[in-house]
Amino acid sequence: MAAYMEHKNLSNETIDLTRARQIADGVHRVLDRIGAAEAASGRESGSVRLLAATKTRDVGEIMAAIDAGVRMIGENRPQEVVAKIDGLRRRCAELGCTIGAAESGTDSGATHIPFHLIGQLQSNKINKVLPAVDAIESVDSIESAERIARRAVARGVTVGVLLEVNESGEASKSGCDPAVAVDIARRIGSIGGVELQGLMTVGAHVDDGRVIRAGFAHLRRTREQILASGAPGTEQCRELSMGMTQDMELAIAEGATIVRVGTAIFGERAFK
Repeated sequence: MAAYMEHKNLSNETIDLTRARQIADGVHRVLDRIGAAEAASGRESGSVRLLAATKTRDVGEIMAAIDAGVRMIGENRPQEVVAKIDGLRRRCAELGCTIGAAESGTDSGATHIPFHLIGQLQSNKINKVLPAVDAIESVDSIESAERIARRAVARGVTVGVLLEVNESGEASKSGCDPAVAVDIARRIGSIGGVELQGLMTVGAHVDDGRVIRAGFAHLRRTREQILASGAPGTEQCRELSMGMTQDMELAIAEGATIVRVGTAIFGERAFK
């Protein structure tokens, strides 16, 4: 368990009006930024989806973001998925929507809020997240995809995956080498139990926007190579999850379909 989970009840569902308004304002500012970036890049309005990165945020805070218009959330740590999913499902049901992996008997007409795991996933945590998440964005090798696939097949489900690519080459970041991404993606496409839905990266941690943008552009070209290959199981590899609070406009200019934003919605984290 992460140390901060001893000091913050992540299943808490209550929130005061001031905090809820702060979060709503954050969501609206981010949605405005996305809209402006789409327009500046000549992209269709609504072509980029906002994923709220909810690490260290409790159920009440997440629901405030959903109330304000967030329609996708992402967790970094499996233990946070487990701590929050029941409360989120209950609260979303009250709003007439569903969240996380589809359950039998769910109203197919209800608005669905996808729940992604955007952080690393250890083998012993796979079974904990599969009942909750729609997609895992942190698959960085054929071995990790195979481990997830085996557990998914055993449950009789198919889970979405995004291949994480380390476009910046920084040792502190996870992700596969860009040089082997196409080959790994093609191999993942042939595995039952997982569906390759796209690619993910974290922008370079530098001040030079040209360097950051170049990494995003390369990820887009990699996706196009994968789609052009026509390899079985790669036809749904369309998502580009890239761009966060500080660099989302650069990512959108280069074709991002999902931007992962936490700080600009919720403020600085009290815990890391």
